[in-house]
This record gives sequence, C-alpha cells and structure tokens, in this order.
Amino acid sequence: MNLINLKGIRNTNGLYGVGRLTRFNSSLAAAAESLTSAATKSQAATAESNLKRFWKNASVKCVEGRQIVHLDQRKLRTPAGNVLDLPQNKAALALLIAHEWQSQDKLIKPHALPITSLASRALDSFKCENEMENTCNDLIKYFETDAVSFFQDEPVQLVQLQEKHWRPLIEWASKRYNTPIKVFENVIVCKQPQESRQRLLNEIKQFDQFTLAAFERIVMHTKSFLIGLAVIDRHLSIDQASQAAHVEVKSQIARWGEVEDSHDVDHQDIRKQIGSAACSLIESRH
Repeated sequence: MNLINLKGIRNTNGLYGVGRLTRFNSSLAAAAESLTSAATKSQAATAESNLKRFWKNASVKCVEGRQIVHLDQRKLRTPAGNVLDLPQNKAALALLIAHEWQSQDKLIKPHALPITSLASRALDSFKCENEMENTCNDLIKYFETDAVSFFQDEPVQLVQLQEKHWRPLIEWASKRYNTPIKVFENVIVCKQPQESRQRLLNEIKQFDQFTLAAFERIVMHTKSFLIGLAVIDRHLSIDQASQAAHVEVKSQIARWGEVEDSHDVDHQDIRKQIGSAACSLIESRH
C-alpha cells in the first residue's frame, strides 16, 4: 500500500512531526493488514460453507419424460448452471448420480463425483453438433499417437505385456472397423493411413453426447484412442481396459517393484475413470 508522506505539509498546528507520521503509517498498515486478514478468513469460511453437505436425501424424479436429480427439493445443476436432467433411457445413470450425492459425507468431495462430472460434461459442452464435431477432431489426434501402437523390443517384461494386452486390441480394432492400423517402433515415424483415420473419425462422429463424453474421458486418461473404442464397443471390460492402459507401468513394477501410494493409486484412479465412463453407457429399457 502506498502511504502519503505528510512531512512538510502545514496545518493549523504547524508541521507534522516525523515521529507522528511514523506512528500514523504503522497504524494504517496494521489496519490494512487486519482488513486483509478478515477478508481472507471470510472467503475461506464461505468456501468451506459451500463445500458442506446441505441436503438430507438425493433422489430422482421423472418430470415430463426427463430424469431429474434432486437434492431434497432442489434440482441438481451442472457447473454451467444447467439442470442435470437426463433422457428417459438414462434413468439408471440418473440413479447412479443420485447415489454419488447420497454417499457424500459432511464435506463435498468433487473427486468422488466422477459420474456427475461426466454427465455435466455431456450436458454443458455437447449441446450442439459443432461442439461435438470439434471434440471429435481433437480426439482423432490421439489415434496418431496411440500408446498401444508403439511397441518396444526390450525389456522382456514389456514385450510380453505388449503382446498380451496390445497386440490383440490392435487386431480386433483393425477387423472390427475394417481398416488397417499400423504398429510403430519409434515416435519419429508414426503416421497412420489416412483412410483409417477418416474411418475412425466417422465412427466417433456418430456418438451421442453421453457416449462422446465417456469416450473422451477414457482417451484422455489412458492416452489411447483404441482402448476408448474397445470400451465403448464393449469389447474390453473395465479391468481389461485398465490393464491395457498400465502395460508400461506394470513392466516397471515387474523389474523394479511397486512404489506404494503411487503405482497402486494411479491404477485405481484409471479404473475409476474408465468405470464412470462405462456406467454412462448403461441404457434403461422401458
């Protein structure tokens, strides 16, 4: 804070003394510090209050054919402020979201709301075709640098895991989508055929908003376009997909051992992310 130096300015009582000015500046600085501290405490208290659980029951109500999640009588909203209402065929997804909120303790833990965040992504970001098309164009780039397309010839533990988890996945995708998929040995030369790129791009452009949100989450967390496709197509289970995503880490563990609270935590987080995406694919029959 810039303090005004009053030395040399006259008033009816003469010159302000240096000692008086020092005391004045010290008092002003102390007052400013007190105000800043109070504001900080107020902000912290507000943030803490906003994170506290305020509802008793989370439930789902069907309103005009839409499944709307409620916290007591309040409609649950997305980060963008949209009501979190889902189509009728996503009734199971709505129940899972309600369960996430019912399971919250005294303080809200955002990391424990993976299904809610995925549904919010679908509702907030994929409301129009242009937004979905832009996302598809971004995601197809992961096909060019797909982790499962890069094979190494050593160490032996890694080679074995690649052949177990990656090779069958590539063969399945090539056959399933009737398009060639190359395997690379280095990152310098890694260009997939244009026809394959276009074929797979057209495939994901057919996804609805919830499927695209699920696919995006899997790709972003596994760094693999093909693992994402395999989960969406129900070719890989949650466990199989997480195993495929952890091939390199499992190779390191086999050679050097597991780092507690690191490798195991990362693996469980991947399972959670893939699992939440898989849950969003569940459709209810009426």
